[in-house]
Amino acid sequence: MTIAQNSIDQVSAEIVAPPIDLNSDEPPLDDLHLQQIILFLECLNWWWRDRNDFYASANTTIYYSEKQLKSRDFRGPDFFVVLGVERKLRKSWVVWGEDGKTPNVIVEILSDSTAEIDRTVKKQIYQDTLKVYDYFWFDPDTLEFAGFYLVNGQYQPISPNQNGWLWSQQLELFLGVRDRKLRFFTSAGELLPTPAEAAIAAQAKVDRLADKLRELNIDPDAL
Repeated sequence: MTIAQNSIDQVSAEIVAPPIDLNSDEPPLDDLHLQQIILFLECLNWWWRDRNDFYASANTTIYYSEKQLKSRDFRGPDFFVVLGVERKLRKSWVVWGEDGKTPNVIVEILSDSTAEIDRTVKKQIYQDTLKVYDYFWFDPDTLEFAGFYLVNGQYQPISPNQNGWLWSQQLELFLGVRDRKLRFFTSAGELLPTPAEAAIAAQAKVDRLADKLRELNIDPDAL
């Protein structure tokens, strides 16, 4: 093979290869959507603050094929988590640039304009194409909440526990409704706090300890 032929082949490969540095292309969110997904991100990122083997994102495009990229026929989930990857910022999730990895967990926040698609079209894509292990949806207006996990390539409903929570095998956490918000809970039933909630709880603990010391005639400020 000649040097010229090698150069032609190299140029052809560069033209054929799909790009991996792609911007997300998602529409703006209403307040309920935005508040819910920020809550998810804050809680999970704080709970896993010492881990560097996951990527959690919200309202971010997942590019899973060059054909889909050109047709622009599918937008990203409201919230998703990919396990076993480097924890770093990304413009979008480009499957072919991430060794073929797709989300382990997806959560969609239902609205009047998206609910039917989330229950049908997207569910089918998540099951058949992306093969997402755990899929949940939640309606912040009606509090409709459902979850599914992949069994032999087919989604099966997740049965709720006595609290009405659904277990995510991938996250090893429960998802459940509290105060009209979808929250994460540990296997022991503990709420995953936001950083602000965790700080308030820590301060309350300090205050209780200080009160106890004062009962013993010890000035906590003198320690």
